[in-house]
Parts: sequence; C-alpha cells; structure tokens
Amino acid sequence: MNSSQRNESKETLFTFTSAGDDPPKGEFPVTKKSPKLCGSNYPLSIAFIVVNEFCERFSYYGMRAVLTLYFLSFFHWDENLSTAVYHAFSALCYFTPVIGAIMADSWLGKYKTIIYLSIVYVAGHLIKSVGAIPSLGNQAVHVILSMVGLFLIALGTGGIKPCVSAFGGDQFEAEHTSERSKFFSIFYLSINAGSLISTFVTPVLRGDVKCFGEDCYALAFGVPAALMVLALGE
Repeated sequence: MNSSQRNESKETLFTFTSAGDDPPKGEFPVTKKSPKLCGSNYPLSIAFIVVNEFCERFSYYGMRAVLTLYFLSFFHWDENLSTAVYHAFSALCYFTPVIGAIMADSWLGKYKTIIYLSIVYVAGHLIKSVGAIPSLGNQAVHVILSMVGLFLIALGTGGIKPCVSAFGGDQFEAEHTSERSKFFSIFYLSINAGSLISTFVTPVLRGDVKCFGEDCYALAFGVPAALMVLALGE
C-alpha cells in the first residue's frame, strides 16, 4: 500500500464533525414529559389509573359477593355444585394473570393488554347481567349465558392484574421515587376500598330491590357491570 492509499484510509477511518453541525434527525428523540396533577410531580394519568382500579375491584367483588346465592336460588343448584363452580371460577381468576403477563411481555404491551382485556371484561359482565333476567329464555339459556360471562370475567380480571400496577409505576420519571411509592399506597387503598364497599352494596341491591317479582340479581350484576364500563371509559 503506497502513501496516498494510507492517507485515504486514515481519512476514511477518522471523520470528525464540527461542534456547530446538527446531529442527524431521528437519532436523538426528545422525550415528551407527561402532564402533572395539580402542579405536583404526579402524572395526571395516575388519577385515571386509581379510579379505574377502584371501579374494577368494585365490579369484581360486588359480583362475587352474590354469586353463590345466585347459583342456589336462581339456578336451584345444590350446595356442592354451587360451591364447586364458585371455586372453579375463583381458581380461573388466579390462573389468567399468566395469560395477561404473556400477552403484555411478548405481544401487545401493558397498555393494549389492559384495554383489550378490559373490553372482554365488560362483555363478560354484560352477558352475566343479561343471563340473570328471569324472563329471558329457560334455565339452560341462563346457565349458558352465566358461564360464558364468568369465563370472560375471569379472563379480563386476571389478564389485567399483572399489568395495571406496573403500568402505573411506569408513568413516573426516574427521579420521582417517593411519589411512585406513595402512588402504590394509594393504588392498593383504592383496591381495598372498592372491594369493601361493593361487598356491602351489592347484597343490598339483590335483597332490598325486587325486579321480575323476585330478588333482583340482574341489578346486582348490572351495577358492577356499569362500574366496569366506567373503568374502561377512564
């Protein structure tokens, strides 16, 4: 290799950019900060996440509070069958988080997983409420609608479970660790508040309100469905 070829190779290897040159577009994207809640360091989006979780827990525990009574008095099943179906539903609710985690990590991401499975969740509640209307078909229709509704509810409530809290934590910037810790405290407070209130309210709706000449299971399931629609709207 002669001297001119060596100089050309050096020029190729060592190319400098002056300080005044602009970096190529697209290589350094500007991170847009999310709007804050009332001038604090809390992202505005976490308010919707907390309300969403309150409504979701209200809808789930409110429906579950009268589920066994629904099997006993509406379907006229015996205690063994009612208990078996109730526990099978509960077990499915604790298995489906695995499905939600797989969907979020390897396919859709947390946000889309929450949205899509919340739609499934709402559909399950609505189908379950319609299945509790006595004048709609015979008992076989009620059982089919209720089981389909319960399956969709189990898929929805379990599927979003591993995503919501993590998605809420992702809203905070790295330096706001104390705000993130307080968010999780408020987040789990909303879970417990929704669960507690619904456990008292839903049995009252079932027993104290009469529809179609008997206990109003359609209303007891319909109110949690309405709360879940509200949560999806948030």
